[in-house]
Amino acid sequence: MKVRLATIDDHERLVEFQVAMAHETEGIELQLSKVEQGVEAVLRDSKKGSYFVTEINGEVVASLLTTFEWSDWRNGTIMWIQSVYVMPRYRRRGVYRSMYAHIKSMVLSSDEWHGIRLYADKSNHSAHRTYENLGMNQDHYITFEWLK
Repeated sequence: MKVRLATIDDHERLVEFQVAMAHETEGIELQLSKVEQGVEAVLRDSKKGSYFVTEINGEVVASLLTTFEWSDWRNGTIMWIQSVYVMPRYRRRGVYRSMYAHIKSMVLSSDEWHGIRLYADKSNHSAHRTYENLGMNQDHYITFEWLK
């Protein structure tokens, strides 16, 4: 199992994962052209975020997106994990655990990074258990959103 920074060569697989995740977790059918453009925007501009992928035997089987939040309280950056997707046949095999360990080691080895946050759908109890088993806790914030 190898976790690495995604490249433009991973574009098609990342789009496939995003579309599958939206359908699976929220029953949403995404507009393919928008997702293609959105994924490419991140791959071409690291200021927007970074995708990481996991390969097993040369096949990309999982991905996640990291984005950044400046914390004036910490005078540093919090890394957000988003858009986590693991192909169904590779779930419960430590794939996400490896990805999380990779991200956590990046944070621990840097004075710039001050923590990791993520959000999960309220009804995704399996994901909640996974995150809790990795030592993450539900914080005291409630997320509100308005989307156009």
